[in-house]
Amino acid sequence: MKRMLVLILTLTMVLTLAACGGGKSAEPPVNSGTQTEAPAPETGGDSEAGEDIEGLEPEPGATLLIWESKEERPFVEEIAKQFTEKYGIPVKMDEVGAGDQVTKLTNDGPAGLGADVVLFPHDNLGKAVAAGLVLPNDVFEEEARSANSEIAVQGASYDGILYGYPRSIETYAMFYNKDLVPNPPKSYDEVKEFAATFNDIKNNKYAFMWEIDNFYFEYPFLATTGGYVFGNNGTDKTDIGLNNEGAVQGAKVYASLSKDVLPVKSGDVTYDIKKGLFTGGTLAMNIDGPWAIGDIRASGINFGVAPIPSIDGKPSVSFSGIKAWYVNSYSKYPNAARLFAHFASTKEAQLLDFQLTGALPANKEAAADPSVTGDEIVAGFLEQFKNSQPMPSIPEMGSVWDPIKAAMSTVWNEGKDPKEALDNAVKQINESIGASN
Repeated sequence: MKRMLVLILTLTMVLTLAACGGGKSAEPPVNSGTQTEAPAPETGGDSEAGEDIEGLEPEPGATLLIWESKEERPFVEEIAKQFTEKYGIPVKMDEVGAGDQVTKLTNDGPAGLGADVVLFPHDNLGKAVAAGLVLPNDVFEEEARSANSEIAVQGASYDGILYGYPRSIETYAMFYNKDLVPNPPKSYDEVKEFAATFNDIKNNKYAFMWEIDNFYFEYPFLATTGGYVFGNNGTDKTDIGLNNEGAVQGAKVYASLSKDVLPVKSGDVTYDIKKGLFTGGTLAMNIDGPWAIGDIRASGINFGVAPIPSIDGKPSVSFSGIKAWYVNSYSKYPNAARLFAHFASTKEAQLLDFQLTGALPANKEAAADPSVTGDEIVAGFLEQFKNSQPMPSIPEMGSVWDPIKAAMSTVWNEGKDPKEALDNAVKQINESIGASN
């Protein structure tokens, strides 16, 4: 992962330098009480509705279906409205979680039922390409490569080919209620100390939560102490490090939290439940991603964002991801879909997305905009981003999620020995990878 981590650090340094420099008139930072006016995306000139750009002409009578998660609906509805006003192409959105889209497209794409434009994290790209589900970003490739950060372009590419239209970078961090936790804990030992004085389960008061039943959020417990998914920068499917000594050590810390911090069943903590507790003021700390910023701001709660607590003195290592738009290879309107994917991923569109949902821009100029770099919430995510690892994007990553989720669930709910549980999960992963080859 070293090369990818260098890219992440480079991006973070660029944002930090931009925040310290001058030369641009600053837009007001996003805050919980003020909504700035959304900028209109640029699309390459003063084209009238229906007119092509860069020689790309939309198909006559084109209509588009977009898949996106419910958290992004405010942005998608606004950008779709602007796109329709400019090109005269109707756009509809269906709510489909980003992590579910490639699986759904595998069936719906060939059947002609899939969305024309989809959006998913980069770890699903290898699977999508192998199944022939997405078209390369050919018409706007040069612009996408030059406008977006190198790590974003890498994440939206597979085997050297750019498929995606990069839109955002992300990892997760710790939201904390400043009125309940003025000084956020820096370690899980401190979290345990706070939980001992704060927890009141009968009255739904909890010190700390994350989506326990989701390996995406469980990864820090395995990676911080030396575990990893695949070796050789996430590309060697024969080298799985999810049951090595470091992973087992971290899983033991994870197991201890089920008694000392969060004494509930893993399936009882969902995104909506913990967000409701946090915005309602009875959850002090909440591990979540930038997609939650918009709803939490709207609640009016006094909150901050800090890095995930450390384990045994080591900074917690989170997963990071690149989200990009992709054009369904089975779309009846591939040109119109290309236009939308480009339109919805420009600098201006990414700034709009940041303002409406908190999504961190992949576009270099948008990421360096004062409205982004001057935001203390963004600073908290960038601090965690320094210690993140990109999710592997090889197709075999699809074999990892369910076995590890099941293993961690037995450790949490049943007190199963971490070594035994993780060994069994890795065995299942290897069997699944072998069966798929």
